[in-house]
Amino acid sequence: MKILITGADGFIAKNLSLQLSERNDVEVHGFTRINKLDELTAMLDGVDFVFHLAGVNRPQDPSEFASGNADLTAALCQAIADCGRQIPVIATSSIQAVANNPYGESKRKAEEHLFALQTKTGSPVYVFRLPNVFGKWCKPNYNSAVATFCYNTVMGLPLQINDSSAPVTLVYVDDVVERFLQLMDGALSQRNAEGFECVAPQYKTTVGELAAQIQAFRHCRDNLVSERVGVGLTRALYSTYVSYLPVEQFAYPLKRYGDARGVFVEMLKTPDCGQFSYFTAHPGVTRGGHYHHTKTEKFLVIKGEARFQFRSMLTAESFDIVTTGDQAEVVETVPGWTHDITNIGNDELVVMLWANEIFDREKPDTYACPL
Repeated sequence: MKILITGADGFIAKNLSLQLSERNDVEVHGFTRINKLDELTAMLDGVDFVFHLAGVNRPQDPSEFASGNADLTAALCQAIADCGRQIPVIATSSIQAVANNPYGESKRKAEEHLFALQTKTGSPVYVFRLPNVFGKWCKPNYNSAVATFCYNTVMGLPLQINDSSAPVTLVYVDDVVERFLQLMDGALSQRNAEGFECVAPQYKTTVGELAAQIQAFRHCRDNLVSERVGVGLTRALYSTYVSYLPVEQFAYPLKRYGDARGVFVEMLKTPDCGQFSYFTAHPGVTRGGHYHHTKTEKFLVIKGEARFQFRSMLTAESFDIVTTGDQAEVVETVPGWTHDITNIGNDELVVMLWANEIFDREKPDTYACPL
């Protein structure tokens, strides 16, 4: 399949192009600002699908709204009509198309040209009135609050917020691209009552909540407590936030707590799913020698050989487990059993540790009881 993308150097197009490059069944061509309108006819030769993503939203001269939105779309539609083939078109418009200003008017006219093409030629047309799209590679200090907030937070710059209660509707660029590709691959149209395609999920929040969440990501490196970044809006925002890190911030140091036994390092804490850390032990060193009432832990020996000892605080039953870095075996501690771990090998012992709760020095739930 031969594909043409207009606005090929734009934010959404860059994300789309990357995903298209992962496929071996497409050939992608791009139309950018350096191309002229009269080149469209030749560029459409053999094209099977068009992603019309080009547009103007912050020009130096307001007249560029008409030329960059309505006129470009009209030229594209005319070129498709002239080629004599029904070429499907996915086009991005904006929720601002309803506004009575030069930008809104230019987007509405562009939509009209596209729907007229569909009526005249039968070319399938899918028009998306997108809300605020965010994700990697979106230009900060341009037209995306998410991009600006992420960039400024990463760089330690202040956030300018005029109305923290102002509502904002967001869609993540990966969800936009996924829907685009579904339609390209033959999925059914899902138009709303106004005839426009939809992207899901859409996230509704406020400017203040958005800023607070993004700034919380920065604190994670200091307190090690991760936000809930596994699902939904927080997942997408965190991925976007990280994409603005300069290369010198790709790594950050952790505190090492060392003594004669070895070192202990906390890596990551979660609000409600515990924390991750690791420790080392020199040959012959024993760590632990305590029990918990509620806390549980999972140990994974990464390097070396270890003996875990357990004894029930209720029955005095005891047993040992020996494991090595070659076994990939998790040893789990159980409440009410005192336990320790001894390096019985000749090399340094390295152990990964997960505890189901963040360590609380005021209430550690850790009671010394050597075995």
